[in-house]
Amino acid sequence: MRWLFLLLLVLNVFYYVWHQQEAPLKVKDVAPLSLYKGNQQEIRLLKETGVSAPPRRRDECLVVGGLSAREQLEALRQRLVSLDIGAVPVAGQLPGADGLWLKISPESERLLDQEVLASLSNDFKDLKHKIIFCQGIATGE
Repeated sequence: MRWLFLLLLVLNVFYYVWHQQEAPLKVKDVAPLSLYKGNQQEIRLLKETGVSAPPRRRDECLVVGGLSAREQLEALRQRLVSLDIGAVPVAGQLPGADGLWLKISPESERLLDQEVLASLSNDFKDLKHKIIFCQGIATGE
Protein backbone atom coordinates (compact mmCIF):
# COMPACT_ATOMS: atom_id res chain seq x y z
CA MET A 1 0.00 0.00 0.00
CA ARG A 2 2.88 2.31 0.80
CA TRP A 3 4.36 1.67 -2.66
CA LEU A 4 1.06 2.47 -4.36
CA PHE A 5 0.88 5.78 -2.50
CA LEU A 6 4.46 6.66 -3.51
CA LEU A 7 3.74 5.72 -7.13
CA LEU A 8 0.67 8.01 -7.22
CA LEU A 9 2.65 10.81 -5.60
CA VAL A 10 5.43 10.52 -8.22
CA LEU A 11 2.87 10.44 -11.02
CA ASN A 12 1.18 13.60 -9.68
CA VAL A 13 4.53 15.42 -9.50
CA PHE A 14 5.36 14.31 -13.04
CA TYR A 15 1.93 15.46 -14.27
CA TYR A 16 2.35 18.87 -12.56
CA VAL A 17 5.81 19.44 -14.12
CA TRP A 18 4.58 18.36 -17.55
CA HIS A 19 1.71 20.93 -17.47
CA GLN A 20 4.01 23.69 -16.24
CA GLN A 21 6.21 23.29 -19.32
CA GLU A 22 3.35 24.03 -21.71
CA ALA A 23 3.21 27.57 -23.06
CA PRO A 24 0.98 29.82 -20.94
CA LEU A 25 -2.24 30.94 -22.55
CA LYS A 26 -2.13 34.31 -24.26
CA VAL A 27 -4.33 36.93 -22.66
CA LYS A 28 -7.03 38.10 -25.05
CA ASP A 29 -7.28 41.83 -25.57
CA VAL A 30 -10.74 43.19 -24.85
CA ALA A 31 -11.97 46.39 -26.45
CA PRO A 32 -13.28 49.04 -24.06
CA LEU A 33 -17.01 49.18 -23.57
CA SER A 34 -17.15 52.78 -24.76
CA LEU A 35 -16.45 51.61 -28.32
CA TYR A 36 -19.55 49.42 -28.28
CA LYS A 37 -21.88 52.04 -26.85
CA GLY A 38 -21.74 54.44 -29.77
CA ASN A 39 -23.84 57.50 -28.98
CA GLN A 40 -25.54 55.77 -26.02
CA GLN A 41 -23.25 56.74 -23.16
CA GLU A 42 -25.31 55.65 -20.16
CA ILE A 43 -28.27 53.57 -19.14
CA ARG A 44 -31.43 55.57 -18.67
CA LEU A 45 -34.64 54.36 -17.13
CA LEU A 46 -37.88 54.78 -19.02
CA LYS A 47 -39.20 57.07 -16.29
CA GLU A 48 -36.15 59.33 -16.72
CA THR A 49 -36.69 59.70 -20.44
CA GLY A 50 -40.36 60.50 -20.08
CA VAL A 51 -41.39 57.37 -21.97
CA SER A 52 -44.14 55.46 -20.23
CA ALA A 53 -46.13 52.35 -20.97
CA PRO A 54 -48.21 52.60 -24.12
CA PRO A 55 -51.51 54.28 -23.33
CA ARG A 56 -54.52 52.06 -23.25
CA ARG A 57 -57.06 52.66 -25.94
CA ARG A 58 -60.36 54.20 -24.91
CA ASP A 59 -62.33 51.17 -26.00
CA GLU A 60 -60.45 48.83 -23.62
CA CYS A 61 -61.52 48.13 -20.04
CA LEU A 62 -59.89 46.39 -17.11
CA VAL A 63 -62.02 43.74 -15.43
CA VAL A 64 -61.21 41.65 -12.36
CA GLY A 65 -63.05 38.65 -11.07
CA GLY A 66 -63.70 35.16 -12.29
CA LEU A 67 -65.29 34.39 -8.93
CA SER A 68 -68.10 31.87 -8.59
CA ALA A 69 -70.17 33.34 -5.71
CA ARG A 70 -71.90 36.71 -5.51
CA GLU A 71 -70.77 37.06 -1.88
CA GLN A 72 -67.13 36.81 -2.96
CA LEU A 73 -67.72 39.36 -5.71
CA GLU A 74 -69.33 41.79 -3.25
CA ALA A 75 -66.45 41.29 -0.78
CA LEU A 76 -63.99 42.01 -3.60
CA ARG A 77 -65.93 45.15 -4.58
CA GLN A 78 -65.91 46.37 -0.97
CA ARG A 79 -62.16 45.73 -0.75
CA LEU A 80 -61.58 47.71 -3.94
CA VAL A 81 -63.78 50.57 -2.70
CA SER A 82 -61.73 50.67 0.51
CA LEU A 83 -58.64 51.15 -1.69
CA ASP A 84 -60.39 54.05 -3.53
CA ILE A 85 -60.74 51.93 -6.66
CA GLY A 86 -64.09 52.31 -8.36
CA ALA A 87 -65.63 49.05 -9.55
CA VAL A 88 -69.08 48.06 -10.79
CA PRO A 89 -70.38 44.51 -11.32
CA VAL A 90 -70.67 43.27 -14.88
CA ALA A 91 -74.19 42.09 -15.62
CA GLY A 92 -74.24 38.83 -17.51
CA GLN A 93 -71.35 36.75 -18.76
CA LEU A 94 -68.15 38.07 -20.32
CA PRO A 95 -67.36 36.43 -23.64
CA GLY A 96 -64.73 33.73 -23.15
CA ALA A 97 -64.63 34.10 -19.35
CA ASP A 98 -66.34 32.15 -16.61
CA GLY A 99 -67.54 33.53 -13.30
CA LEU A 100 -68.59 36.95 -12.04
CA TRP A 101 -66.57 40.08 -12.87
CA LEU A 102 -66.11 43.70 -11.80
CA LYS A 103 -65.36 46.47 -14.28
CA ILE A 104 -62.75 48.90 -12.94
CA SER A 105 -63.41 52.57 -13.64
CA PRO A 106 -60.88 54.19 -16.02
CA GLU A 107 -59.84 56.71 -13.35
CA SER A 108 -58.98 53.90 -10.93
CA GLU A 109 -57.06 51.62 -13.30
CA ARG A 110 -53.72 53.22 -12.41
CA LEU A 111 -54.27 52.38 -8.71
CA LEU A 112 -54.71 48.68 -9.45
CA ASP A 113 -51.08 47.69 -10.08
CA GLN A 114 -49.42 44.27 -9.88
CA GLU A 115 -48.75 44.52 -6.14
CA VAL A 116 -52.41 45.23 -5.35
CA LEU A 117 -53.51 42.43 -7.67
CA ALA A 118 -51.10 40.01 -5.99
CA SER A 119 -52.43 41.00 -2.58
CA LEU A 120 -56.03 40.55 -3.73
CA SER A 121 -55.33 37.15 -5.30
CA ASN A 122 -53.95 35.97 -1.95
CA ASP A 123 -57.29 36.84 -0.34
CA PHE A 124 -59.59 35.77 -3.20
CA LYS A 125 -58.89 32.37 -4.68
CA ASP A 126 -59.06 32.14 -8.50
CA LEU A 127 -58.99 35.93 -8.94
CA LYS A 128 -58.17 36.92 -12.51
CA HIS A 129 -57.82 40.19 -14.38
CA LYS A 130 -58.27 40.92 -18.08
CA ILE A 131 -58.21 43.81 -20.47
CA ILE A 132 -61.15 43.50 -22.83
CA PHE A 133 -63.09 45.67 -25.24
CA CYS A 134 -65.69 47.78 -23.39
CA GLN A 135 -68.17 47.66 -26.21
CA GLY A 136 -71.02 45.34 -25.33
CA ILE A 137 -70.29 45.10 -21.59
CA ALA A 138 -73.42 45.64 -19.50
CA THR A 139 -72.67 46.89 -16.00
CA GLY A 140 -74.90 46.93 -12.96
CA GLU A 141 -75.23 50.75 -13.05
